[in-house]
Amino acid sequence: MKELFSLNKYLYKYRYRMLLGVVFITLSNWFGVFPAQVIRLAFDLVKEQISLYNYLHHFDRQALFYQGFISVVLLFGFIVFIVAIIKGVFMFFMRQTIIVVSRLIEYDMKNEIYHHYQFLNLSFYRKNNTGDLMNRVSEDVGRVRMYIGPAIMYTLNLIVLFILVISTMISVNPKLTFYAVLPMPFLFVSIYFVQNLINTKSEQIQAQLSTLSNTIQESFSGIRVIKAYVRENEIKDKFNEESEEYRRKTMGLVNVQAVFFPTVLTLIGISTLLTIYVGGKEVIAGNITAGNIAEFIVYVNMLTWPVTSVGWVTSLVQRASASQKRINEYLHTEPSIINDNTIDEIALSGHIKFENVSFTYPETGIKALDNVSFEIGVGKTLAITGRTGSGKSSIANLLFRMYDVDQGRISIDNVDVKKLPLYHYRNQMALVPQEVFLFSDTIRNNIAFGIDHFTEEQIVQAAQNAVVYDNIIQFDKGFDTLVGERGITLSGGQKQRISIARAILKEPKILVFDDALSAVDTKTEEAILKQLKSIMKNRTSIIISHRVSTVKHADLIVYMENGKIIEKGTHDELVALKKSYAELYQKQLLEEESVEM
Repeated sequence: MKELFSLNKYLYKYRYRMLLGVVFITLSNWFGVFPAQVIRLAFDLVKEQISLYNYLHHFDRQALFYQGFISVVLLFGFIVFIVAIIKGVFMFFMRQTIIVVSRLIEYDMKNEIYHHYQFLNLSFYRKNNTGDLMNRVSEDVGRVRMYIGPAIMYTLNLIVLFILVISTMISVNPKLTFYAVLPMPFLFVSIYFVQNLINTKSEQIQAQLSTLSNTIQESFSGIRVIKAYVRENEIKDKFNEESEEYRRKTMGLVNVQAVFFPTVLTLIGISTLLTIYVGGKEVIAGNITAGNIAEFIVYVNMLTWPVTSVGWVTSLVQRASASQKRINEYLHTEPSIINDNTIDEIALSGHIKFENVSFTYPETGIKALDNVSFEIGVGKTLAITGRTGSGKSSIANLLFRMYDVDQGRISIDNVDVKKLPLYHYRNQMALVPQEVFLFSDTIRNNIAFGIDHFTEEQIVQAAQNAVVYDNIIQFDKGFDTLVGERGITLSGGQKQRISIARAILKEPKILVFDDALSAVDTKTEEAILKQLKSIMKNRTSIIISHRVSTVKHADLIVYMENGKIIEKGTHDELVALKKSYAELYQKQLLEEESVEM
């Protein structure tokens, strides 16, 4: 239960509704117990009246007596009917308080978890798969809600009902009460052991369901690759294996439940038999009336479902505890990117300086940067090039504080980036990532994603600057065209250019292109760079690319290998050195000439 203690803040928030729910539970159960006493009175009255009716067999008053007798029986029936309606009304209010509270807490929990997700670092998302993240918001929160709602409601209902029923039974006949509840301890013991087995199997099922969900999510996300490599049958077989494992574990749980519930009902039946047998002997002894036996049978049957539900409630609590433990693992994960807020919000100019920066990715242990130093002035353009895996994109990650440096210092306008308010700092920058992501929305909304307010003219201008306007207007719905999940309806080049338009529209102080032109042809690349010249003129820009044609016009070019800067200078200076950069340049020139031929 210790994992579930973290829910106390929610229960406290809705404490008045919960207390009102307890009141409704008490009233509902009181009106549930009361009919048993009416039935006792009716049963004894019928027994006595039948004897009197037979005694008046030869008298004229027998018919009149019969009419009065029927009226009394109907009155008792009417009382039971009215009491049942009142009980139903309070049961309705009971559910409208406790179950509604559970839904409100479910709403609060999902918001809290999702809000917490937003502030966790990039390394967190690289270590955890999407399917598991989604399951904790949906499946796990749903299980916790079952604890807060049904489990608490039925537990309170059982406690109140037991207090009312057992106290009433003891006041009538302690001996009969003892025998009536004698099978209950055996019932609780069997529930305890069997429910542990049920809980274990349930957790195995939940884990397998998470695996199955992740398989489905990956197959849908990678459907283009699956079809391109003709792996449909292999993916189908993999899904069948996971699905079969899920079926096997589910059937194991069903088999346990198939034995469990009949056992519970058998023990409940034994209670009824003991009540009739012992109650009959007590009637013969003159200690109770026949109506009391009927009353006790009603009480035993009233306890049937609540006692049976103990196992179900136990399972709900155990499963909720396991789910809350999974949720707490993420909620207790603190973001490693901490903003110390030592200075107020400032408008950035864009002077960037890396001083002896070293960095190793925490999730892989791969050293991405080793003693990297460079400086770029306000309004200048820095180009970073090199072979794949040389650490180019890591510089962008560190600049945007997706990670913090292990050693060294990154400063903007001579201020350590760790001291800048994180939200305000990032809001003055724009990134065109290597892996373009478009939302399943219109082209207009994808371009305008980075800002709150915009005009149609701004959208059009950004699209023109990114050389994607002509492509957009060719669509039937133009800027209102839905791009599909992850922009699947667009080509790679179109997605990259829309991503560039998104960054341009933001009008940032610092603009970073992380291999943003890799999916466009050379002609389109030249057109985009030409349009970007005027945009990049008054802002600091960083262009990360393996293409020399993309970086050669930069004010400063750094060439990287194995996380280190091995060459630094302008394009002409680096070509004149006749080293790694010059070799890459000559190689790409030959490739372009061979393509043209």
